[in-house]
Amino acid sequence: MPTQVGIAAVAVAFVAVLAMMLGAAAATMVAAVVVVVLGTWWWGGSTEVEPQYSGAKIEGDVVTLDFVKKMMDDFKNQKCLHKRYAFQIVLQMREMLRSQPSLVDINVPDGSHFTVCGDVHGQFYDLINIFELNGLPSEENPYLFNGDFVDRGSFSVEVILTLFALKCMCPSAIYLARGNHESRSMNKIYGFEGEVRSKLSEKFVELFAEVFCCLPLAHVINQKVFVVHGGLFSVDGVKLSDIKAVDRFCEPPEEGLMCELLWSDPQPFPGRGPSKRGVGLSFGADVTRKFLQDNNLDLIVRSHEVKDEGYEIEHDGKLITIFSAPNYCDQMGNKGAYIRFEAPDLKPNIVTFSAVPHPDVKPMAYANNFLRMFQ
Repeated sequence: MPTQVGIAAVAVAFVAVLAMMLGAAAATMVAAVVVVVLGTWWWGGSTEVEPQYSGAKIEGDVVTLDFVKKMMDDFKNQKCLHKRYAFQIVLQMREMLRSQPSLVDINVPDGSHFTVCGDVHGQFYDLINIFELNGLPSEENPYLFNGDFVDRGSFSVEVILTLFALKCMCPSAIYLARGNHESRSMNKIYGFEGEVRSKLSEKFVELFAEVFCCLPLAHVINQKVFVVHGGLFSVDGVKLSDIKAVDRFCEPPEEGLMCELLWSDPQPFPGRGPSKRGVGLSFGADVTRKFLQDNNLDLIVRSHEVKDEGYEIEHDGKLITIFSAPNYCDQMGNKGAYIRFEAPDLKPNIVTFSAVPHPDVKPMAYANNFLRMFQ
């Protein structure tokens, strides 16, 4: 019997005995720790932290603010995180995300605020700028990042590990939604897969693909603001309960609710039309209005499209597109933006910002060689 299989079998037996002795609840808590620890060893092999490694370190099982700050500083200086700690973060995220519903309800208490960011697309230095402008995520300063964390920008590994580590540090400080680029097919073409192979290893390609399938598809803030990466649906009458019931643990299909949540776009005229992307659809203000009425909502926030000012308000003020990757791909010249909501009225306060300098690594540096010919 291979050593790894044998150890896994022992771990399963250990948890089973605990369930008999302590009850299911206690055994479940222990099992979660065992899964992360065993998983770190399984995926990473016997990865040891070399004595000469001077980067950020996780002491024990807890991701701390000090660790996150050190890791971000290392990333800014183009230093890598040790694979052992990267495994630990990603595996912990997998266990955390598996337990979440496909649609997550967020409660913002009266007098508190909440920030929603759009696409980041591997622009790590612009992500750091958001935190410098608006503060690091915390229980008192929570964020939602609305998908498309990776691809195109060539610091996608730094972006995803930072967002995942912040989530591990404090789950209520940061929420993460799936975008259309959190998928194997997009990552294979637009750079993330190649970047992961270069900076981490082939094992991480599979692991990230698995974790991306665990990301929630949408969020609702205080039962009033619906936040999704793409947009709405090819049929009327979709309820929040239908979204919550979507089995999201898969690669995005080419049709259906999950596909449309990730891919659809608003259009300036009523009704529905074909998508300019060839996937999903375009939907008008009447579709937006009916969805909001059917679900007793006030506003839709979505991302998915670059905007000159970093945002656009459409559909009679009932839909806001937010995009947080300024000077997208180093060539679009657009601003980035984020939305800060204040409870209880949840009036959107939009903040725009410009791109900051980054090291001389071109966008799509790790992308499919055929696509790079056209950059």
